[in-house]
Amino acid sequence: MDTVAQLSAGLSAIILIAVFPLEAFLIDRPWVQRFLHIEAHGIAHVHLWSFCIGARNALAGVGTLVGLWMVNHGDESTGVTVVVVCCLYMLLAGLAMGVADLLGLWLPRGGSAMGTVASAALPALALVVIAA
Repeated sequence: MDTVAQLSAGLSAIILIAVFPLEAFLIDRPWVQRFLHIEAHGIAHVHLWSFCIGARNALAGVGTLVGLWMVNHGDESTGVTVVVVCCLYMLLAGLAMGVADLLGLWLPRGGSAMGTVASAALPALALVVIAA
Protein backbone atom coordinates (compact mmCIF):
# COMPACT_ATOMS: atom_id res chain seq x y z
CA MET A 1 0.00 0.00 0.00
CA ASP A 2 1.30 3.41 -1.01
CA THR A 3 2.65 5.76 1.67
CA VAL A 4 0.15 8.50 0.73
CA ALA A 5 -2.74 6.07 1.20
CA GLN A 6 -1.37 4.92 4.55
CA LEU A 7 -0.84 8.47 5.80
CA SER A 8 -4.27 9.72 4.71
CA ALA A 9 -6.05 6.66 6.12
CA GLY A 10 -4.04 6.85 9.35
CA LEU A 11 -4.67 10.56 9.81
CA SER A 12 -8.39 10.02 9.21
CA ALA A 13 -8.38 7.30 11.85
CA ILE A 14 -6.57 9.45 14.40
CA ILE A 15 -8.99 12.33 13.82
CA LEU A 16 -12.01 10.07 14.36
CA ILE A 17 -10.54 8.63 17.54
CA ALA A 18 -9.66 12.11 18.82
CA VAL A 19 -13.17 13.46 18.16
CA PHE A 20 -14.83 10.51 19.92
CA PRO A 21 -14.59 11.96 23.46
CA LEU A 22 -16.02 15.25 22.22
CA GLU A 23 -19.06 13.60 20.66
CA ALA A 24 -19.52 10.98 23.36
CA PHE A 25 -18.76 12.76 26.62
CA LEU A 26 -18.28 16.50 26.09
CA ILE A 27 -21.08 17.35 23.65
CA ASP A 28 -22.73 19.60 26.25
CA ARG A 29 -19.70 21.93 26.43
CA PRO A 30 -20.08 25.20 24.50
CA TRP A 31 -16.56 25.01 23.02
CA VAL A 32 -17.30 21.50 21.69
CA GLN A 33 -20.55 22.70 20.16
CA ARG A 34 -18.70 25.53 18.44
CA PHE A 35 -15.99 23.13 17.25
CA LEU A 36 -18.58 20.70 15.86
CA HIS A 37 -20.75 23.51 14.46
CA ILE A 38 -23.89 22.44 16.32
CA GLU A 39 -26.49 24.40 18.22
CA ALA A 40 -26.84 23.97 21.97
CA HIS A 41 -30.63 23.74 21.86
CA GLY A 42 -31.79 20.17 22.44
CA ILE A 43 -28.36 18.64 23.15
CA ALA A 44 -29.82 16.57 25.99
CA HIS A 45 -32.18 14.94 23.48
CA VAL A 46 -29.44 13.90 21.06
CA HIS A 47 -26.69 12.88 23.46
CA LEU A 48 -27.52 9.19 22.96
CA TRP A 49 -27.04 9.55 19.20
CA SER A 50 -23.90 11.62 19.52
CA PHE A 51 -22.44 8.96 21.82
CA CYS A 52 -23.29 6.21 19.34
CA ILE A 53 -21.91 8.14 16.35
CA GLY A 54 -18.73 8.91 18.28
CA ALA A 55 -18.32 5.26 19.24
CA ARG A 56 -18.88 4.08 15.66
CA ASN A 57 -16.38 6.60 14.37
CA ALA A 58 -13.83 5.54 16.98
CA LEU A 59 -14.33 1.90 16.00
CA ALA A 60 -13.77 2.80 12.34
CA GLY A 61 -10.61 4.64 13.37
CA VAL A 62 -9.34 1.70 15.40
CA GLY A 63 -10.22 -0.66 12.55
CA THR A 64 -8.24 1.48 10.14
CA LEU A 65 -5.21 1.47 12.43
CA VAL A 66 -5.47 -2.32 12.81
CA GLY A 67 -5.66 -2.63 9.03
CA LEU A 68 -2.59 -0.43 8.62
CA TRP A 69 -0.74 -2.55 11.16
CA MET A 70 -1.71 -5.65 9.18
CA VAL A 71 -0.45 -4.05 5.96
CA ASN A 72 2.96 -3.44 7.50
CA HIS A 73 3.34 -6.39 9.89
CA GLY A 74 0.90 -9.10 8.86
CA ASP A 75 -1.09 -10.16 5.83
CA GLU A 76 -0.90 -7.18 3.48
CA SER A 77 -3.88 -8.08 1.30
CA THR A 78 -6.15 -8.60 4.32
CA GLY A 79 -4.88 -5.35 5.82
CA VAL A 80 -5.63 -3.46 2.61
CA THR A 81 -9.15 -4.91 2.64
CA VAL A 82 -9.69 -3.76 6.24
CA VAL A 83 -8.39 -0.27 5.42
CA VAL A 84 -10.59 -0.02 2.32
CA VAL A 85 -13.72 -1.05 4.25
CA CYS A 86 -12.98 1.43 7.05
CA CYS A 87 -12.21 4.25 4.60
CA LEU A 88 -15.43 3.51 2.71
CA TYR A 89 -17.32 3.79 6.00
CA MET A 90 -15.61 7.10 6.79
CA LEU A 91 -16.28 8.48 3.30
CA LEU A 92 -19.93 7.41 3.20
CA ALA A 93 -20.60 8.58 6.76
CA GLY A 94 -19.12 11.97 5.89
CA LEU A 95 -21.23 12.21 2.76
CA ALA A 96 -24.33 11.21 4.75
CA MET A 97 -23.66 14.18 7.02
CA GLY A 98 -23.68 16.43 3.95
CA VAL A 99 -26.91 14.88 2.67
CA ALA A 100 -28.54 15.41 6.08
CA ASP A 101 -27.56 19.07 5.83
CA LEU A 102 -29.01 19.36 2.31
CA LEU A 103 -32.26 17.87 3.62
CA GLY A 104 -32.38 20.58 6.29
CA LEU A 105 -31.68 18.21 9.18
CA TRP A 106 -28.56 20.03 10.34
CA LEU A 107 -29.08 23.14 12.43
CA PRO A 108 -27.93 25.66 11.54
CA ARG A 109 -28.35 24.71 7.90
CA GLY A 110 -25.01 24.63 6.12
CA GLY A 111 -23.22 23.93 9.38
CA SER A 112 -21.96 20.54 8.25
CA ALA A 113 -20.00 21.82 5.24
CA MET A 114 -16.63 21.93 6.99
CA GLY A 115 -17.22 18.64 8.79
CA THR A 116 -18.38 16.92 5.61
CA VAL A 117 -15.29 17.97 3.70
CA ALA A 118 -12.95 17.27 6.61
CA SER A 119 -14.36 13.80 7.27
CA ALA A 120 -14.58 12.73 3.62
CA ALA A 121 -11.45 14.17 1.98
CA LEU A 122 -8.73 12.03 3.57
CA PRO A 123 -10.55 8.70 3.26
CA ALA A 124 -11.41 9.58 -0.34
CA LEU A 125 -7.75 10.34 -1.05
CA ALA A 126 -6.71 7.02 0.51
CA LEU A 127 -9.27 5.12 -1.59
CA VAL A 128 -8.24 6.83 -4.81
CA VAL A 129 -4.56 6.10 -4.18
CA ILE A 130 -5.32 2.47 -3.27
CA ALA A 131 -7.42 2.04 -6.41
CA ALA A 132 -4.75 3.52 -8.67
